[in-house]
Amino acid sequence: MSSFSFIRFSENLIFNNRKVVIALFAIATVVMIWFARGLHVDAGFTKMLPTQHEYMQTYLEHQERFGGANTVLIALVAKDGDIFSPEFMEALKNATDDVFFLPGVDRPSVSSLFTPNVRYTEVVEDGIAAGNVVPADFQPTPEGLERVRNNVLKSNYVGRLVANDFSAAIISTQLLEFDPNTGEPLDFVGVSHLLDETIREKYASDEIDVHIIGFAKVIGDITDGAQMVIVFFIVAFIITALLVWLYTQSVKLSIVPLVCSVVAVVWQLGLLTAMGFGIDPMGILVPFLVFAIGVSHGVQMVSAARAEIFDGLSSLEAARMSFRKLAIPGSIALASDTIGFITIYMIEIRMIQEMAITASLGVAVIILTNLILLPVLMSYVTFGEEYKAKLIKRAAQLRPLWEKLAGIAYRKPASIAIGIGLVLFAIGFWKGAGIKIGDLHEGVPELRANSVYNIDSGVITSRFSIGVDIITVIAEAESQACVDYDAMYRIDDFAGYMTNVEGVQSVVTLPMVAKRINSGWNEGSMKWRVLPRNVDSLSQSVSSVETTTGLLNDDCSVMPVLMFTEDHKASTLTRITDAVKTYRSETDDDVVTFRLATGNVGVMAATNEEVQAAQFPILIGVFAAIIVLCVVTFASRRAALITLVPAAILAFMHFAPGVEASGFRQYVSIALGLYMIGCLVVLPTARSVLCIVIPLALVSLLAYALMTVLEIGLKVSTLPVVALGVGIGVDYGIYIYSRFQGFLREGLNVHDAYFATLRTTGAGVVFTGVTLGIGVATWIMSPLKFQADMGLLLTFMFLVNMLGSILLLPALASWLVPEKYHHAHPVAND
Repeated sequence: MSSFSFIRFSENLIFNNRKVVIALFAIATVVMIWFARGLHVDAGFTKMLPTQHEYMQTYLEHQERFGGANTVLIALVAKDGDIFSPEFMEALKNATDDVFFLPGVDRPSVSSLFTPNVRYTEVVEDGIAAGNVVPADFQPTPEGLERVRNNVLKSNYVGRLVANDFSAAIISTQLLEFDPNTGEPLDFVGVSHLLDETIREKYASDEIDVHIIGFAKVIGDITDGAQMVIVFFIVAFIITALLVWLYTQSVKLSIVPLVCSVVAVVWQLGLLTAMGFGIDPMGILVPFLVFAIGVSHGVQMVSAARAEIFDGLSSLEAARMSFRKLAIPGSIALASDTIGFITIYMIEIRMIQEMAITASLGVAVIILTNLILLPVLMSYVTFGEEYKAKLIKRAAQLRPLWEKLAGIAYRKPASIAIGIGLVLFAIGFWKGAGIKIGDLHEGVPELRANSVYNIDSGVITSRFSIGVDIITVIAEAESQACVDYDAMYRIDDFAGYMTNVEGVQSVVTLPMVAKRINSGWNEGSMKWRVLPRNVDSLSQSVSSVETTTGLLNDDCSVMPVLMFTEDHKASTLTRITDAVKTYRSETDDDVVTFRLATGNVGVMAATNEEVQAAQFPILIGVFAAIIVLCVVTFASRRAALITLVPAAILAFMHFAPGVEASGFRQYVSIALGLYMIGCLVVLPTARSVLCIVIPLALVSLLAYALMTVLEIGLKVSTLPVVALGVGIGVDYGIYIYSRFQGFLREGLNVHDAYFATLRTTGAGVVFTGVTLGIGVATWIMSPLKFQADMGLLLTFMFLVNMLGSILLLPALASWLVPEKYHHAHPVAND
């Protein structure tokens, strides 16, 4: 069955059973509303980990013994004076107890001056004495407070659990991934709220400030800020409704695409719940993006129907004709949207993969609601002569604009447009090459700089030598390596090397503690602050270091190197990980193996490397899929076979099981790209694809350039935007070129075919670009920085992609379409 026959069969099946179609959609929508009632926010720490990455393999292997990156730090700050006051100590003790009993807290990991795992050592006449920093018999008397002060000075916790100026103290803990009481995934949002209610609100006073940082607080603050999305959706819905009404000039016709888009969102949320998924705070904007996509495609269907009504057809005939004309380009456009979402599934981070699933479900539903339900509903909307008169008047008003824009299809103005495009390509390549991977600013970039969390983070990092930003390198050696001088020396040498790396604030290792203890056994002499070569002396120096310090495991075969960083900027992370790799390569031996990495900075470094590795495969995948769809749709069968068969073979070689991610794959990727571009340039009927793809590639480059200028890093929250922008942006080109090609085949020349395209589809494309742009532009006002960045980038990509399809696409077509189309007969007068 040919595609034309299939479309006619589908058309008859749908429109001959309109009431049945509406009833089925209504029943399905009610079912999806029932499922959507169970939708919940699903945040998890491991969801953000690239679990297949080398660093994360180390992290997961040692997480249970040495803790992970899911740390919470609570700082109590004395507004006046220092921490050695009865009021402060009472607050610190009670806060420690409250933290200990919070749900999901890994209780052995809780550390503060009042926990028994915080100890000091000192040199006494008989050798070494040790004890709890806050003794069991502590009383908040002047003598007791002075005793604690002396113990703090003897310990190595100044700068770690006690501020460098004694103005604050920290309670540190790790959170579990699952609630031990229920066995369910830990509710990080609930923990965040409990931290505020039971710690911040309870202990903040005129004398004490409370500051809290950690993953749970990040998720909680993001979720709280994401609730504003409802406001943005209402505002965007109202603006979109007004724009649709202005475009259609009919209330009834405006309601149809809005209803279909809302149905698509309801189905998307219902399907998510039915499949057992929740919605991640980082992906909470996806349903509203799906709504905007639904409206944009719905407007194309409405625009096509209006053109048929303008020509005198009835509502039913106009709906059938719009379905017939847009079934293929609409399906291709929505398929390209889906591909844009699916390709981000390549990033092996569960949160991103769930976002891809969420978005793909939404677009898949739009194929049903916009290509089936919408034209069926539209067939019931009746129009009188008054409405037709409005359409005639609007067409007359817009005709001068379309005539001016159509002039770009002549080769002389087309050459100017192409020249401007080349300049923009150069600018995009120049600035886009400077794109950075990861975070570019201090604090949590998902939140605004003036957010409570980032203020808390700034206070803690300014008063302590540590913060929540820590990267831990796991040093592995033979059993009992802590009494092996060569192994201990290698770790100490590595620590010294890393201390001098820019961005490393402080380093803590077992050998560093052992040197201090060795000095203590020798009357505190600084000359003895070295690693003893004698096994017995070395054993004496490490025997008092307990495994609860996190500096060694039970058999002393693993000794973590804790490095606290000044920040988690991408440049800092790169410098540190590169330094570790350089040290490993320059001191390759069998004594100690240094493995990257645990700690939250280790997670960030792994994520950044995953994003960097995925960015080009994702874009190549998106563009390759779009090229394939366009070749199949717009090129001849011969051109399609010549282009796609060898491309499929090369693609199979690229993704074949057992092929290592080596130079071979890179060569295959380059060969695949060059071959397909060569086919598009050489084969006349395939050149049409370049008219669609080139503007898309230009906008992608300009988006990278914009990110560089605005200092927005390429990371988990922004990489999907680039792929989504490409997938959605191609819709404009597909709708424009499909109508343009149709008029060319009817015998019109290039200029007149484009003029006719503008009159029928141009207004819809311009309106769609503006509507999508305005819809996501509301996100720029979000209290969440990552939502604002997404809104800014998507607004740019939607609007500039629209301009590219209106201005650059016809300019390219005037030079790329076969010469015969320049000599066809002119379009008939109205």
